[in-house]
Amino acid sequence: MAAISRRMFLMGSASLFPYLYLERLSVAVRRYTVPVRQLPAAFEGFTILHLSDLHDKEFGTAGEELVALVQQEHYDVIAVTGDLVNGYRPVLTPALELLTSLRRAADRPVFAVLGNHDWRLERGLEFAQRLEEAGAQMLFNSAAPLERSGQRLWIAGVDDPITGRDRLDQALTGTAAGEPRVLLTHSPMLFPQATQLGLDLLLAGHTHGGQIRLPIVGAAYVPRIGFFPPWDYGLFRNGHTTLIVSGGLGESGLPIRINIRPELALVTLVNATGSPGAPHLPA
Repeated sequence: MAAISRRMFLMGSASLFPYLYLERLSVAVRRYTVPVRQLPAAFEGFTILHLSDLHDKEFGTAGEELVALVQQEHYDVIAVTGDLVNGYRPVLTPALELLTSLRRAADRPVFAVLGNHDWRLERGLEFAQRLEEAGAQMLFNSAAPLERSGQRLWIAGVDDPITGRDRLDQALTGTAAGEPRVLLTHSPMLFPQATQLGLDLLLAGHTHGGQIRLPIVGAAYVPRIGFFPPWDYGLFRNGHTTLIVSGGLGESGLPIRINIRPELALVTLVNATGSPGAPHLPA
């Protein structure tokens, strides 16, 4: 095999590096429409801005680049599904500034759960307190009702399943099975249990979509889950339960993304008529 010339190597590098740069920093806005049984009329079109796995990453001053992406969008609440920091050298400032900027741009409730990186070095409670001071409502195996015109929708959250802190039964205590229930969880691996309990929607992160995403295969490996995880990225449905796994915003380990851009998601709930059907795929 002929050796590659220095010129060819430089030409290849010149085309590769901009691609890798854009893959890490060019943020996609994914849109999902999810049918929900018995969705009250007051919550028709209810939209959740879902963000996950920031990992200390900055997108402009105080997250201004992310805020600009969603500033013209409609959404009703913000859902954060963990790993806002990198666990070994955690810096919470980017997450705090981003949440503050989002609330300033559109004053919406923020619900959040912690991930395994947030708990590393046992600093989860400290981070949670600072996030609450920035306006987030932390869900430690608990649920909060949202009310409109006398009708309710529940936002529940489990503490990090990766580190064994999740208590799903406890998180659903007080919620009503006849009312819509949305679960925030860092790991998607609670999908089977959530399906058995009749939850309507799970929002999850952790996987980064594999971070290096292979054609056809998808994520070959996800830390703390293993090889070829069954729910690595995007939308999944089992019965009446929908799971959406975010590709996340940041990286852990190598600062690289391939075939999986950082992302924010806008998840809109609509009333399911007849059979469960198939939710719309992201745009």
